Amino acid sequence: MLQRAAPQDFERVLSSMCTVPHPSAREAAERFLATNPGDPGTYETIADLEHEAVDYLGEITGLSDPAGYVASGGTEANLQAIRIARNRADTDDPNVVAPVHAHFSFTKAADVLGVELRTAPATDYRVNMAAMAELVDEDTVCVVGVAGSTEYGYVDPIPAIADLAETVDALCHVDAAWGGFYLPFTDHDWHFGHADIDTMTIDPHKVGQAAVPAGGLLARDRSLLDELAVETPYLESTDQLTLTGTRSGAGVASAVAAMEALWPTGYRQQYETSMANADWLADQLSARGHDVVGPELPLVAADLSVPMTDELRDRGWRVSKTGAGEMRVVCMPHVTRSMLRSFVADLDWY
Repeated sequence: MLQRAAPQDFERVLSSMCTVPHPSAREAAERFLATNPGDPGTYETIADLEHEAVDYLGEITGLSDPAGYVASGGTEANLQAIRIARNRADTDDPNVVAPVHAHFSFTKAADVLGVELRTAPATDYRVNMAAMAELVDEDTVCVVGVAGSTEYGYVDPIPAIADLAETVDALCHVDAAWGGFYLPFTDHDWHFGHADIDTMTIDPHKVGQAAVPAGGLLARDRSLLDELAVETPYLESTDQLTLTGTRSGAGVASAVAAMEALWPTGYRQQYETSMANADWLADQLSARGHDVVGPELPLVAADLSVPMTDELRDRGWRVSKTGAGEMRVVCMPHVTRSMLRSFVADLDWY
């Protein structure tokens, strides 16, 4: 079976927030595949590369002295951020307040960690701050903002969310897993330099073009990560703060290789190309009578019918739907204008 199997071809993939790794990232991943950053005392080279990866992520997110690590992805990073918030808080009944459009990983985190998840509604695809303010109380341990939502690509008012968190002595966490590598080239206020954010998720294996798995968790202060540390008596290192123990160094090395090759010029060029493609697709869909959401970042949602979306899938296109049923197209680095022209041609055929 394996000899006959082939990996997914990205030629018609429009739904994924992962993409083809940069060539240098692919090479680095293979070279460091058998290393384990979970045991930094033994695998010192990959441990040093992880520090370099965190430094790059700090530069991208406006944090001059970052703490953090390369996680398996956004789900782990979001769970760990909530774990930090829960562990540092002085309450027996912790709750987390997040937008209704927060990633489903927060539902997982609430379940695993035994915290209550409260969701605030959105207005025009951004969290309604008045509704969010009504949900926080003395047991709120974290207030979450999304910088590039999974369904629509919109950015919440991050400074206002950080201010709200401060009123109840809660942590502010920003999920920029997808948007974090596009947002530096926009006018949005979203990172550590714009607001009193405590933790952030940003994934090199999405727009950053690292190999999967390479997520990222950042903290403003190392003391926050101390909330995660457990003793590791049989390793050369004395403690561990990651959720997973053994981790392949492939993600770490590929993240460094991708950021070394692309930050900042390559990522800026990719943002401009992807944004132009999203604008073009939005115009094409609007001209055909479809209601279009965005694009604010390179993601387009449109009110195509379910049968039409299913027909496109039957023709080989990988497209997905929002919770409200709109078709959703993510303009990742592998999505070209030629690819989108073929997509629109198939749409016209239907």
